[in-house]
Amino acid sequence: MGDELTKEPLTKKQRLDRYLRQKIISGSLIPGQALPSQRQLVDQFGLARSSVREVVQLLELDGLISTAHGGRSICRNTMAKYIELPVEGVGDNLAFQLQVMEARAFLEGEAAYFAALRATDQQLIGIEEEFDKMQLRSKGLTTLDKAKADLRFHMMIAESSHHVLITSFSQLFYNRYFNAIYGVLNRTLIKFGRYPDGIRMQHEQIYQALRQRDPEQARKVASEHIIYTRNLLESTD
Repeated sequence: MGDELTKEPLTKKQRLDRYLRQKIISGSLIPGQALPSQRQLVDQFGLARSSVREVVQLLELDGLISTAHGGRSICRNTMAKYIELPVEGVGDNLAFQLQVMEARAFLEGEAAYFAALRATDQQLIGIEEEFDKMQLRSKGLTTLDKAKADLRFHMMIAESSHHVLITSFSQLFYNRYFNAIYGVLNRTLIKFGRYPDGIRMQHEQIYQALRQRDPEQARKVASEHIIYTRNLLESTD
């Protein structure tokens, strides 16, 4: 019988490194979110503060986090350096706005699907609270405020998907193309004079599908919501 290969047990420092990397890669820690404090990690893993600091520095060298002087360590959006999307002169271009909505239909459908499967109870409570706030959008909000509120609702769903690619791309997409997304709402409000009732109902359908943890229904209604808005936009031409 040949010699058996044995694996050396992981050290505490290696366990911490693996734990944090898995949290980031799995989407449990999302881009923009702070890592647990070094004191928390010291207590959780039984390590010296210097050892925890070494692990954090290694994560930073690998581009997974950034740390401000004297501040918390923040998860980086690792897709940002690979995606350079043009933005100049496209915010009010109808053809481009239609493309943005087509991309959103796919992206938000998948975000809702995984959020229905993976969102924590606390995240669903947060989405419910944001949904309730959205019902007040017609009371004195500017078009800009309405656009921001709409994206905040959808971004919370993406972040609740615990899918690192969906979350990372959603952050980049919404931030980079906010002007185009705002332009979509502005065109719609100019034509109809108010926020269409169909959109309000669709937001509720998305929320209810998430609350019931029905991934297929969540994907369906989230995609249909964006397609509906896209069709309204196309009809404004």
